[in-house]
Amino acid sequence: MSKAFVREDDDNNAGDVEGLDAADMGGDEADDVAAKAIAQAGGKNYITLKGLEKLKAELHELLHVERPKVVDVVAWAASNGDRSENADYTYGKKRLREIDRRVRFLQKRIDMAVPVDPATQRGQKVLFGASVTVVDESGREREYAIVGVDETNAERGRVSWISPIGRALLQAQVGDVVVLRSPKGDEDLEIVKLEYKALD
Repeated sequence: MSKAFVREDDDNNAGDVEGLDAADMGGDEADDVAAKAIAQAGGKNYITLKGLEKLKAELHELLHVERPKVVDVVAWAASNGDRSENADYTYGKKRLREIDRRVRFLQKRIDMAVPVDPATQRGQKVLFGASVTVVDESGREREYAIVGVDETNAERGRVSWISPIGRALLQAQVGDVVVLRSPKGDEDLEIVKLEYKALD
């Protein structure tokens, strides 16, 4: 995979992430792969504008809505006396730790964020933010959008740049046939359409 995956005249080039595969991973393992990919990209977390907005909204919700509510419940539960068998207190403390862990994670991701507006990308090659239509070996047509590691959604065709399909598509052009390498085996995909558009 080429190192450039944003507009070629941009200084925001990402490192090579061959060998990293976040597909079929869950939770912490996928986050570890994403963290390695971000580190190899010079500590830059490429993300669409909408994706960054969602991370910031989640952070705001946790800090200003959910956490204060849980703190109130824990304070109330603590005031009831014996904490050893107090389910509200025990669950509340556990939930606070989960919230604080997620807040730290979101703050790190946001601090490293390099927002890219897909609608402003140009060119004939597949770059970050591209919407790419491919035809597989059976003639089935699918569309993928290359997005950040925190905004993938397989059902909507949103794939991260570190996924096998993302790595296969980056830097290709309309008419190219790329090879998707996956645990199910290799599959040829022909790129039939490339566009840069705002992603909802």
